[in-house]
Amino acid sequence: MTPLSTPRTAPLTRPARLRQGDRVAVVSPSGPVPADRLDAGLAVLRGWDLDPVVAPHALDVHPRLGYLAGTDADRARDLQEAWCDPSVSAVLCARGGYGAQRMADLLDWNAMRAAGPKVFVGYSDITALHEAFAVRAGLVTLHGPMTAALTFLKDPRTQESLRATLFEPESVRTLGLETARALAPGRARGITLGGCVSLLAADLGTPYARPSAAGGLLMIEDIGEEPYRIDRILTQLLRSGWLDGVAGVGLGSWAECGPSASAVRAVLADRLGGLGVPVVEELGFGHGETALTVPLGVPGVLDAESATLTLDLPALT
Repeated sequence: MTPLSTPRTAPLTRPARLRQGDRVAVVSPSGPVPADRLDAGLAVLRGWDLDPVVAPHALDVHPRLGYLAGTDADRARDLQEAWCDPSVSAVLCARGGYGAQRMADLLDWNAMRAAGPKVFVGYSDITALHEAFAVRAGLVTLHGPMTAALTFLKDPRTQESLRATLFEPESVRTLGLETARALAPGRARGITLGGCVSLLAADLGTPYARPSAAGGLLMIEDIGEEPYRIDRILTQLLRSGWLDGVAGVGLGSWAECGPSASAVRAVLADRLGGLGVPVVEELGFGHGETALTVPLGVPGVLDAESATLTLDLPALT
């Protein structure tokens, strides 16, 4: 099977928005999930008049590798069966952690494409699946909070950003927190892509990796990476040519990254400032106290002067 021939910078297919009563499946493609937190997240979804169903292996723990939510085959089966179930309108990830890369190649992408576009939500390690859905299925996905994530359970703004994107996507076409500001000036148009930057770097050289971010508005963030490791990740993306032709860069949160925000900011300015494109920081997505939902695969404008990302189209139809 070969990847789609559609240019990677072309807008992707947008799934349909959700409506009250829709069934949504919750899966665990990466790390193990605490049952109490999953229950709390399901209660939020039910409060939105959705009908959440939990995948059979969502609460599993791998028998030997305790950082995985069950075996690779079971995690892949859960995702594929949920996606191919015609009664399911959206697939939401319960948490990140690690493991999505291990199961991405076990999915039958022909069958998943045939099942038609659906809403897919997650972030962190789920970045590997965002890339897979973009490259192998040509679909818009949502870089948004996960059902059992503490940020989703505790932060009303995080919940509202996802709810509005799912049900009223035209109401959230301009994204960015009040803290957002320019790191490098300019205004650029492109197609959104990105996620957890360490996962984007880890994808390089794999058979179905996106060849470059050319023409894209790259949205990146991460957690638990020291400044020198962020430097190494960005340097790898630069040296590989993956960032050649990128239109602009939007930065999310850098939780638990280094001794201070200024240390991280210095690395980001050093590695990204030479691209000659607008760079906007603190847009409010990722692992921070607030995690705004950012659609991936949608055309838009990144404006450093107003420190906003404005989508040309709603994320969902």
